Amino acid sequence: MADKKHGIDQTLIRDLANILNETDLTEIEVEQDDLRIRVSRAGTPQYVQAPIAAPAAAYAAPAVAATAGAAPVADARNNKNAVTAPMVGTAYLSPAPGARAFIEVGATVKEGQTILIIEAMKTMNQIPAPRSGKVTEILVSDASPVEYGEPLVIIE
Repeated sequence: MADKKHGIDQTLIRDLANILNETDLTEIEVEQDDLRIRVSRAGTPQYVQAPIAAPAAAYAAPAVAATAGAAPVADARNNKNAVTAPMVGTAYLSPAPGARAFIEVGATVKEGQTILIIEAMKTMNQIPAPRSGKVTEILVSDASPVEYGEPLVIIE
């Protein structure tokens, strides 16, 4: 596996997600040695808790609610300094409930430093900073669902 330093091969997960998109599959699972990874996607959303990173037209919600969350997400997606979610799951900003957050706006981070955790399939995946810099914006809230490719943090 290409990147064992963080416990999970994020490149493999990205490749599997790309295969899902290219082949129109809804689920794919691979097993190597003692590691099993399953990547799946839902055909239609089962709930709408908060606008995540979906286009406003995807939901039949009132126009006011749809446009309120669309602009910041669109701006963040186009930001070259955005750190995006490598997987679908639930984002946590601290290592445990009530614990201090991994990062805060204005904090300086080093490449490889854990900036948040994404829980996927009951596994806690530490998300490292891809580069050193200053955290200028945190785009997700604690315990919020995230989608693959969704902007999470801006590091400049």
